Amino acid sequence: MYSSNLKGFILAVTSSAFIGSSFIIKKKGLRRAGSNGPRASVGGYGYLLEPLWWIGMITMIVGEIANFVAYIYAPAVLVTPLGALSIIVSAVLAHFLLDEKLQRMGMLGCLLCIVGSTIIVLHAPEERSLDSVEEIWDLATQPAFLLYMASVVAVASVLIFYCAPRYGQTNILVYIGICSSSGSLTVMGIKAIGIAIKLTLEGSNQAVYFQTWVFAMVAITCIIIQLNYLNMALDTFNTALVSPIYYAMFTAFTILASAIMFKDYSGQSASTIASELCGFIIVLSGTAVLHSTREPESPLITDLYTPLSPKVSWYIQGNGEVWKQKDEDGSSPTFVTILRHDYFK
Repeated sequence: MYSSNLKGFILAVTSSAFIGSSFIIKKKGLRRAGSNGPRASVGGYGYLLEPLWWIGMITMIVGEIANFVAYIYAPAVLVTPLGALSIIVSAVLAHFLLDEKLQRMGMLGCLLCIVGSTIIVLHAPEERSLDSVEEIWDLATQPAFLLYMASVVAVASVLIFYCAPRYGQTNILVYIGICSSSGSLTVMGIKAIGIAIKLTLEGSNQAVYFQTWVFAMVAITCIIIQLNYLNMALDTFNTALVSPIYYAMFTAFTILASAIMFKDYSGQSASTIASELCGFIIVLSGTAVLHSTREPESPLITDLYTPLSPKVSWYIQGNGEVWKQKDEDGSSPTFVTILRHDYFK
C-alpha cells in the first residue's frame, strides 16, 4: 500500500518540478517576445510566436498530467500540499535564470516548505483500494459528503450572486473563496476520473457506468468556475497576495473534502493526524514567507510623457550666471531645462 503512496509522492514532486520550471521558461519567452514587440501586459500577443513560451506551456501540461496521475495513486491529503514545492522550484530557478534574487527570508521559506512537506509525506494516510467507479459513487453519495457538497454549492452561490458584484473588487476572500471551494470538488472529480481510467486500462471498462460521466461533468464545471474566478482574483489583486491565500484555502478545502469522502484519516491515531496538520501549517508558513520576500516587478511605462522621476531640477542660465535648484536628497536631476535670456530679447 505504501508503494502506492510512494508512486504518488514521486509523481507529485515531478509535477512540481515541471510546473515550477514552466513559469520560468514562459517568463523568459515573454521577455524575449516583449523585446521584439508589444508586451503581453499591454495587450501584445507576440509570445504566441515565441518557441520558448510554447516550451514552457508544454512543460506545464506535462506537470499537470503528472499531478493528475498522482491523485490516482495517493490520497489528496498527500498530493495537494506537495504543490508548494513548485514555488520553491520557481524561486530557485528565478534566482539563477531571471536575476530575481532569493533573499535570506526566501531561503527560510523554502526550508519551511521542505520540512513541512517531509512531515506530511512521513505521516500521510494509506490510499484506499477501490475496485470500481460505483464504489467511488457510494462514497460520493454518503450523507456526510452530500452535506459537504450542499454547503459548498450554497456558499459558492452566495459568493457568486451576492458578494462578488458588491465586494469582489475590494475583498480578496470573495473570489478566492469561490475558486477554492469549487476547486475541492474539482479534485474529487479528477480523482474519480483518474481511478476510472486506471481501472479501464487494467481491463475493467468503467465508461459503461453513468457515474463516470457524472464525475466528468462535475469536474469540468468546477474547473471552469475555478479558473474564471482565479483569473478575476489575479487581475484584481496583487499576485504575491493571491497566491499564498489561494494555496492555503484550496489545500484546506481539498483536505477536508478528501477526508470526508475517502475517510483518509480513518484508523489513524490522534498524534498522526496532529503531525499532518503541523506539516500543513509549516508548509503554509513557508509559502507565505517565500511570497512576502518577492519584489514586485517594475511597472511598465507606456506614456512617453510620464516622468521617470517625481523630482525635477532646473538650470537657468542668464547673464553668464548659473542657478541650480537642488533636490532635497541631493540626487542628480532627471530633466534639465536651460533658459537663455537671449531667447527673450
